[in-house]
Amino acid sequence: MYRKTKISIRNLYKIFGVEPKSALQHVQNGVGKADLLEQYLHVLGLQDINVDMGEGEITVIMGLSGSGKSTLIRHLNRLIEPTAGAIEVDGENVLAYSEERLRQLRRETMSMVFQKFALFPHKTVADNAATLLRVRGIERQNSLAEAHKWLERVGLHGFGDHYPHQLSGGMQQRVGIARALASNSPIMLMDEAFSALDPLIRTDMQDLLLELQKELHKTIVFITHDLDEALKLADHLVILKDGHIVQKGEPQHILLNPNDPYIEDFVSDINRARVLRVRSIMTPLRNGVPENSHGEVDYNDTLESMIAYSGGDTSHSYVILKDGAPVGILNMSNLVKALVPSTTASPGLRSEATIR
Repeated sequence: MYRKTKISIRNLYKIFGVEPKSALQHVQNGVGKADLLEQYLHVLGLQDINVDMGEGEITVIMGLSGSGKSTLIRHLNRLIEPTAGAIEVDGENVLAYSEERLRQLRRETMSMVFQKFALFPHKTVADNAATLLRVRGIERQNSLAEAHKWLERVGLHGFGDHYPHQLSGGMQQRVGIARALASNSPIMLMDEAFSALDPLIRTDMQDLLLELQKELHKTIVFITHDLDEALKLADHLVILKDGHIVQKGEPQHILLNPNDPYIEDFVSDINRARVLRVRSIMTPLRNGVPENSHGEVDYNDTLESMIAYSGGDTSHSYVILKDGAPVGILNMSNLVKALVPSTTASPGLRSEATIR
């Protein structure tokens, strides 16, 4: 399916140090991150990043600490300036923006949800949610009305007159999301937005985001170090290591087809039955619906639900429906094969990759 590109990143480099332009030449000549620091006292933040982010989709950028994911997201609204490369939003070169146009981008086009909530402690919840509207010059009464609307949508009806310290961590993060939504920005940047939350609250926030996204169709750039979260949220997944992209694409495809030992290690401990969807392993229909199938299941059902539905019988096969129409066949024998990772991960990296 064709997806319109909302954000395009091309040949992006970021090097931290006194003479980044000089250091860039060394990187382009093959010097790696460790050698750049040891020999030239510069830090390689990002190396030749090329990504297209689809309009109305959630692009998740993930990697371990130090991989460059937070550095990358801060380039989109130019909180960090690149050493080299290009960034376009709706076909416009963001790096060529004047200060005034850049402020407009941050006020109207991109909103940001932070890991640490970034709420003003002296302001009420409603005033916090209305912050971006007030910055635009919208009068307080109208901005508060919009803020209250979004507070209700994120489950905080009646909390507008409270202060941040009176809310739990999960509730404070809901205020941050309401603030981003109230701005009506088409792009939301979410930097480790749920990482500071307890596991159950974190799951609730992920579900809330997906529920809102079904209706709003925002272009969301979501940063995480957690592969389970990435696989749950992502329409498009980008995995970084040491500042460069190791693999990118549709999450189900990456899980089934890791292209690098690093990715194989990353995905080795994932509960594949819970994450994989039948659409990823079905056989497309070619000669009509077979008569000997054992039932019909949805295109987006998980393999876990299929195991329960089939009673674990590997001899069964099922017709796959998408929007009520048959599109494929799932043989349970293929499901069993999909549950087994392609290789066995090395213990060292596996333990590192699963630390949350």
